[in-house]
Amino acid sequence: MIDRDRPIEDPAPRELAEAINDRQILAARGPKNRVDPRRAYQAFVEPEFSVDRIVEDVATIFLTNRECPFRCLMCDLWKNTTDDRVPPGAIVQQIEHALASLPAAPRIKLYNSGNFFDAAAVPREDLPRIAKIVGGHRSVIIENHPKLCDDRALRFRDQCGTDLEVAIGLETSHPPTLQRLNKQITRDDFARAAEFLTSNGIRVRAFILLRPPWTTEGEGIERAIESVRFAFNSGVDCCAVIPTRSGNGIMERLQREGLFTPPRLTSLETVLDETLRWQSGIVLADLWDAEQFASCTVCARQRIDRLQRMNRTQTVPPPVTCPACDSEGGGRLE
Repeated sequence: MIDRDRPIEDPAPRELAEAINDRQILAARGPKNRVDPRRAYQAFVEPEFSVDRIVEDVATIFLTNRECPFRCLMCDLWKNTTDDRVPPGAIVQQIEHALASLPAAPRIKLYNSGNFFDAAAVPREDLPRIAKIVGGHRSVIIENHPKLCDDRALRFRDQCGTDLEVAIGLETSHPPTLQRLNKQITRDDFARAAEFLTSNGIRVRAFILLRPPWTTEGEGIERAIESVRFAFNSGVDCCAVIPTRSGNGIMERLQREGLFTPPRLTSLETVLDETLRWQSGIVLADLWDAEQFASCTVCARQRIDRLQRMNRTQTVPPPVTCPACDSEGGGRLE
């Protein structure tokens, strides 16, 4: 068991490297994918453990819109964005078309490769029509930057007439690393946004990165756990722990330079093993393409299945034992 009350140690000297800026991030990119401004670039229904402590279907729609102006170091969502603001009515069409193609679900996520309350991403004049379309769901989840969480969220909540949840990328509560992710926020910015939303009856979920750049495997585990604690202490209901991936250009460069290594699947298990025991809120492991993080092909499927059970039950099942790998040491802190 990890001592969750023990503070994280001060950053090592190697962590004090110069931050990577927008220009460098843009220069390392490849081309964008071709997208249709009147069609969501992805939509599906998936089960998720909800705040009502049951597993419910969620219609998840990835909207097509202008790229986020905050160019986070690890982000690859820019690949499915437009260069310009989409025309009024286009987002409405995207949602209507996606919902018509999906089975009915009680909850809905509108994820948008950026910030829902950025008028250059989602035109303000579309918000009342969007609210009317999604308002019949038990809850509506949107994603937004902490610095854009203001009265616009309150107006949209009122227009929807249903529970609103805002997903915010905290990424990490470790200040030096957070600064170098080019997200342009501090821990205080996140805490202020969470306090504003929760005090106005809006739920908050946080995205937490597992092993961002400039982090060892052990630090990655410990800081992800610390970040989940910080989020819950800020009033967050749900934390999604995301293994940090390459795939956007700059992350590959950092990997070649020895400044980034993707985390192990066993490390994701360790984070959930610890944080779920607190019973402080919902903790979900992001399992998209999770096989790439497995270091053992023999037990990979068992570990992913275990994480899936943890996602859907919010309990800690017995650990996976594997004769082909060191099942106890795989996720141990270094």
